[in-house]
Amino acid sequence: MKVMMQQTVEVTSHVLCDVCGRNTSDGKTSEFGTLKADWGYSSAHDGASYEVHLCEVCFFSALATLKEQRRAHTLFSDDNLDSAIEFGRVIAE
Repeated sequence: MKVMMQQTVEVTSHVLCDVCGRNTSDGKTSEFGTLKADWGYSSAHDGASYEVHLCEVCFFSALATLKEQRRAHTLFSDDNLDSAIEFGRVIAE
Protein backbone atom coordinates (compact mmCIF):
# COMPACT_ATOMS: atom_id res chain seq x y z
CA MET A 1 0.00 0.00 0.00
CA LYS A 2 1.28 3.44 -0.93
CA VAL A 3 0.58 6.13 1.65
CA MET A 4 0.83 9.69 0.38
CA MET A 5 1.24 12.93 2.28
CA GLN A 6 2.15 16.50 1.43
CA GLN A 7 5.30 18.08 2.82
CA THR A 8 6.46 21.64 2.80
CA VAL A 9 10.19 22.04 2.29
CA GLU A 10 12.09 25.31 2.62
CA VAL A 11 14.60 25.95 -0.15
CA THR A 12 16.81 28.93 -0.88
CA SER A 13 15.40 30.70 -3.93
CA HIS A 14 18.16 33.31 -4.14
CA VAL A 15 20.85 34.96 -2.04
CA LEU A 16 21.10 38.73 -1.71
CA CYS A 17 24.39 40.46 -0.97
CA ASP A 18 24.37 41.72 2.63
CA VAL A 19 26.35 44.83 1.61
CA CYS A 20 24.76 46.13 -1.60
CA GLY A 21 21.57 44.05 -1.77
CA ARG A 22 22.36 42.72 -5.25
CA ASN A 23 20.86 39.34 -6.18
CA THR A 24 23.66 36.78 -6.57
CA SER A 25 21.61 34.40 -8.71
CA ASP A 26 21.36 34.28 -12.49
CA GLY A 27 18.29 32.05 -12.30
CA LYS A 28 20.29 28.81 -12.47
CA THR A 29 23.05 29.18 -9.88
CA SER A 30 24.05 31.54 -7.11
CA GLU A 31 27.57 32.96 -7.07
CA PHE A 32 28.45 34.46 -3.71
CA GLY A 33 31.13 34.47 -1.05
CA THR A 34 30.57 33.94 2.65
CA LEU A 35 32.36 35.59 5.57
CA LYS A 36 31.66 33.49 8.65
CA ALA A 37 32.75 33.46 12.30
CA ASP A 38 31.73 31.48 15.39
CA TRP A 39 33.39 32.97 18.46
CA GLY A 40 34.08 30.61 21.34
CA TYR A 41 34.96 30.59 24.99
CA SER A 42 37.40 33.24 26.19
CA SER A 43 36.68 35.46 23.18
CA ALA A 44 35.41 38.98 23.73
CA HIS A 45 32.47 37.89 21.54
CA ASP A 46 31.88 34.53 23.25
CA GLY A 47 28.92 32.72 21.73
CA ALA A 48 28.38 35.19 18.88
CA SER A 49 28.01 33.84 15.35
CA TYR A 50 28.17 35.79 12.11
CA GLU A 51 27.49 34.89 8.50
CA VAL A 52 27.64 37.54 5.78
CA HIS A 53 26.84 36.77 2.13
CA LEU A 54 28.67 38.88 -0.45
CA CYS A 55 28.27 39.29 -4.20
CA GLU A 56 31.45 39.00 -6.28
CA VAL A 57 32.07 42.77 -6.37
CA CYS A 58 31.61 43.25 -2.61
CA PHE A 59 33.63 40.10 -1.80
CA PHE A 60 36.68 41.28 -3.71
CA SER A 61 36.29 44.79 -2.31
CA ALA A 62 36.34 43.35 1.23
CA LEU A 63 39.31 41.13 0.32
CA ALA A 64 41.22 44.15 -1.01
CA THR A 65 40.58 45.97 2.28
CA LEU A 66 41.89 42.98 4.27
CA LYS A 67 44.97 42.76 2.05
CA GLU A 68 45.67 46.44 2.68
CA GLN A 69 45.29 45.95 6.45
CA ARG A 70 47.73 43.03 6.30
CA ARG A 71 50.20 45.14 4.32
CA ALA A 72 49.92 47.96 6.89
CA HIS A 73 50.43 45.57 9.83
CA THR A 74 53.53 44.02 8.28
CA LEU A 75 55.02 47.14 6.68
CA PHE A 76 57.99 47.39 9.05
CA SER A 77 58.06 43.74 10.06
CA ASP A 78 61.04 41.46 9.57
CA ASP A 79 58.63 38.68 8.57
CA ASN A 80 59.18 37.82 4.93
CA LEU A 81 55.66 37.39 3.59
CA ASP A 82 55.75 36.09 0.04
CA SER A 83 53.89 38.66 -2.05
CA ALA A 84 53.47 36.10 -4.86
CA ILE A 85 51.03 34.10 -2.73
CA GLU A 86 47.50 35.28 -3.31
CA PHE A 87 46.01 36.34 0.01
CA GLY A 88 43.30 33.94 1.15
CA ARG A 89 43.09 31.97 -2.07
CA VAL A 90 42.80 28.21 -1.67
CA ILE A 91 44.75 26.22 -4.23
CA ALA A 92 43.26 22.79 -4.99
CA GLU A 93 45.76 19.96 -5.02
